[in-house]
Amino acid sequence: MKILFAIICALFITGSAFAQGAYNMAKQQAKNVANNQSPQQGGNQPVAPQYAQPAPPDPALQATLRNIANLRADLDNLDSNPTNTVPLRKDLVIAAQGTKPSPASVEKLSKTLAAAVAGNAKLRAQHQKLAQYAHALSNGAHLTATQQQVILDNVKKILSDGGVPAEDVTTVIGDFKTIATETK
Repeated sequence: MKILFAIICALFITGSAFAQGAYNMAKQQAKNVANNQSPQQGGNQPVAPQYAQPAPPDPALQATLRNIANLRADLDNLDSNPTNTVPLRKDLVIAAQGTKPSPASVEKLSKTLAAAVAGNAKLRAQHQKLAQYAHALSNGAHLTATQQQVILDNVKKILSDGGVPAEDVTTVIGDFKTIATETK
């Protein structure tokens, strides 16, 4: 019995020593990581982090995002100057990545959209969505008939919820349809 007790005590002491050693090693490794040092370097030199090289940005995607941001800024700027539709008109033309809409259609849309949006505080929060939809509809060739209808319905809802008179909403939607058709 005494021998069994002695063996158990010896195992307990040995296990404690191993646990203490493992604990100290883990603690030192955590210190090395916190100091950006590897265990192989002896803790003296920083480790350069290894990062995967990001893929180069897609130029078409960058142009699309820039155009949507410009369209939103144009809509925002209509609050201070509702008659200056030149920037909006320019960015609507740029939005079309393939076939360009006719200048007359773009002129008409920019004027009707400006009249509907300018000075409308309820619509200010929706300028980003309107800019995205304007960009999408300016690229009718990229949309199925169903997608186009969903976007037009969303524009109609935004404008209606924003308090735009129904006849103005109908005019804007008609102008957007014209642009989408011309860019097919």
